[in-house]
Parts: sequence; structure tokens; C-alpha cells
Amino acid sequence: MEIFNIFGSIFGYILWAAYYLVNNFGFAIIIFTLIFKVVLFPSSVKQQKSMAANAKLQAKQKALQEKYANDKQKYNEEVQKMYEQENVKPFGGCLSSLLPMFVMLGIYYAVVRPLTNVLHISKDAIAELTNYVNTIPGISINTSGSLYYQIDLLRIFNKISDHSAVQEILTGDEIEKIQSLSGGFNVFGIDLLSTPKVVGGWLLLIPILCLVTSVGSQIYTMFMKGNPMSNQQGCMKWMFIALPLFTAYIAYTVPAAVGFYWIWSTIFGFIQTLIMNKFYSPELVNAKAEAQHIARLELDEKNVTPNN
Repeated sequence: MEIFNIFGSIFGYILWAAYYLVNNFGFAIIIFTLIFKVVLFPSSVKQQKSMAANAKLQAKQKALQEKYANDKQKYNEEVQKMYEQENVKPFGGCLSSLLPMFVMLGIYYAVVRPLTNVLHISKDAIAELTNYVNTIPGISINTSGSLYYQIDLLRIFNKISDHSAVQEILTGDEIEKIQSLSGGFNVFGIDLLSTPKVVGGWLLLIPILCLVTSVGSQIYTMFMKGNPMSNQQGCMKWMFIALPLFTAYIAYTVPAAVGFYWIWSTIFGFIQTLIMNKFYSPELVNAKAEAQHIARLELDEKNVTPNN
């Protein structure tokens, strides 16, 4: 989808800046993921507070459900009124929970279109380069219906980089960048441009680790003391059940760099959960909110002028 390709192009600038520092795309993904988690940390804290407030209101909501068991319209009105009075949004956590998936799709388009989205070489130059490559005996790049033709170009580029036709199509700086990037996708002995479904072998560790880290993180989050997520419904409940399987399947069918991103995203997310559980646990959040509520009530009482 074109919208995710736009994300891929934006993320590509960050990935290339990180790659420029470490000269390895795998480590660049780790840096990118860490930056992303730090930037979104305030949003995650807000989500934690929203879910803690939702959990606190569940007892009141259950009482309303019993009281208006035969009047669904009245029940919905009272629940809505309760949320407004408490300044709580019942589905406040859904968007931020979906956001990592959008980022993963953006990473996907950065990986499968590295020349346009990471190096930002023009589409016309890439098309001209592809046409030239297809004139070379023994080399063929399939652009019809193939999402990965830019990866194929990247793989064979060092074999053709000294051709005069290539030097006419691309600038010297573009040639240097492609040469650098083409050799930077091997990390921990794994080729991040290869697809686990096609290559198999040790590359299958990528989708397996995606599943293991996701499930482990979800289990901890579900059962940690006082966590409101164990009682979540709607989109949050669906995300907890389906997300690990879905991401593992994606990691199995796409270039390994995408799954590599998700593994590190899950690891950093788990560390973030530990930090938030230490400083923003549901008990602490609700206790602070209650203290603020009492303070406001006391202030309001002081500001009331007695009638003479």
C-alpha cells in the first residue's frame, strides 16, 4: 500500500543516518527501534494511565450493568456519563497498540525498496539501471509483479558498479552509497535480505524468535501484579491473542530484516514495560489520581463562600 511506502521513505532517512554511523543495517535497525521507543515513551505512559483508569471503573460499570440489565439504552447512557465524569477514554489504548504494526510495515517497505526509500535514488534512475541490467547476459531482474527487485539489484550491484553504463546512470555518490549498503545486511551471520520461507535453515530463527519474544512479553504483561490488561476487551483483547502469531507469520514470509526489527521492538518494549511497572504501575497511577481528586475536592471546599 502506498501509504506504508511513504512511511518507508520517511523511516529510510533515519535508517540511513543510523547506518552511516555503524555501517551495518541490522545495528541501524536496533538504533532506529530504540529511538522510536524513546520518542513514544510519553504516549506509552499515557496509555498505561488510561488502562489503569479503565480497570478502576470496571467495578462501577458492573454495578451499572446489573442495575440496568433490562434497559440497555439507559445502561449505555450511564456508562458514557461515568466515563465523562472520570475523564477516561475506554478505548484510549487501541491506537498506540496498533502503532508498532504500522512501523513494522514502514520498515518492510524500507527493506524491500532500499534504493528508493533508504538511499532515495530516483525511480527513473532505478528503472534505467534495471533495464540495463536485463541486457547483461546471465543476469535478469524481474520487475513484473516482484516486490523484491530492488533487493536483487542490491545483491548484484558490486558486479556491475564499474560498468560505464552504470556510471552514466548514477552519480558517484549514489554508486558509493549502494556499494556500502549492499554489504551491510549481514548481522550475527544472518543475511537480513533473505526470506526465511525461501531460505529456511538458521534463518527460521527470525520468525521463531518473533513468536517467542512476543508471547513471553504478552504473558508477563498479562500476569504482572495489578495489570489492567488482563481484563481488557475489544481491540486490546484481540491484539493480545492474535499479534504474536501474526507477526511470526509475517516474519516467515518477508525479508529477515522485518522480523529482526520486530524482535528488537519486542525486547525494548519489554524493558519499557518493566520501567513503567516500576514507576507507573496501576496501583501508583490510581493512588496518585485519587490523591489529586481529594486535593481538588478540598480546594473546592475552601473556595466555597458560606451563605450569611
